[in-house]
Amino acid sequence: MTQINSVLGPIDSSDLGFTLMHEHVMVAASGLSKSYPDLLGPNREERAIACLKKAKAEGINTLLDATTFDLGRDPELLRHVAFESGVNLINVTGWWLDVPRFMLGVGANQMADEFIRDINEGFRGTDIKAGMLKCAADFEGVTPPLETMARAVARAHLQTGVPIMVHSYPTGHVAKRQIEIFREEGVDLTRVKIDHSNDTTDTDYLKWILDQGCFLGLDRYPGRLVSPHMRTVTLKRLMDLGYGERLCPSHDCICLHIHNEQADGSIPAEHAFTASNPDQYLYMHRHVIPELLQMGATQADIDMLFIDNPKRLFDGA
Repeated sequence: MTQINSVLGPIDSSDLGFTLMHEHVMVAASGLSKSYPDLLGPNREERAIACLKKAKAEGINTLLDATTFDLGRDPELLRHVAFESGVNLINVTGWWLDVPRFMLGVGANQMADEFIRDINEGFRGTDIKAGMLKCAADFEGVTPPLETMARAVARAHLQTGVPIMVHSYPTGHVAKRQIEIFREEGVDLTRVKIDHSNDTTDTDYLKWILDQGCFLGLDRYPGRLVSPHMRTVTLKRLMDLGYGERLCPSHDCICLHIHNEQADGSIPAEHAFTASNPDQYLYMHRHVIPELLQMGATQADIDMLFIDNPKRLFDGA
């Protein structure tokens, strides 16, 4: 069994239960929730707690919160929401896509030291520790600043044993370069999850990633560009090909986000991401799992995807 840093303290991997491996309680910008909290709408903590309580009531035990510093990570908010809702929250350290110009020239070893501190000691000013590492690249590919962050994450992984989640862009086959970097750094690819992989139906590309040893995060539901149905068809196809033990479906849902002003000057009660997915963290339960069962999946398959596979990724070989 593996001890995992949750925002409320260490939990055993055997206690994860039903787990969604790529979600967000809040996405904003670094410091925004402290400096300009009203942009996130009224009663934000209460709304987040209510949202997670609904998830808990329908059987969701754990969420991997993929919110890095540059996505507005607020550890104290996560701790309060986890405590009040009863849902385990595991937060990440690492970096997303927004590397500001004044950080250009910061080295991989410098950032690795920061990420290791987040894991071993806690996010600065708190005792809340990260339980997973994250790096990213998107349509522009692995730019030099993002390569620095990927190498920093790899080096932090080697020193801590904490697994890695990777924001990627499947349309551009960006994971090929990301995996190459991990290989160069000596990372065990069975401890790596390549995310947003259901933004494509190209099973040959997805099989290639899996054949390197990685897990796949099929974590955009309902998503855009690819229909929810075809995302589930791709998931089931990979299961039928024998890759089921390294697939992690999820939503990339955002509970709290900026409420954008409308053309008439009004502020909507819900942010745009909630409007596109009213089921929020329960879309999987209400739509995807029933469709998988209709396609011939068994309850054992569902347990594999949402209980066994997260544990397998954290436990390693």
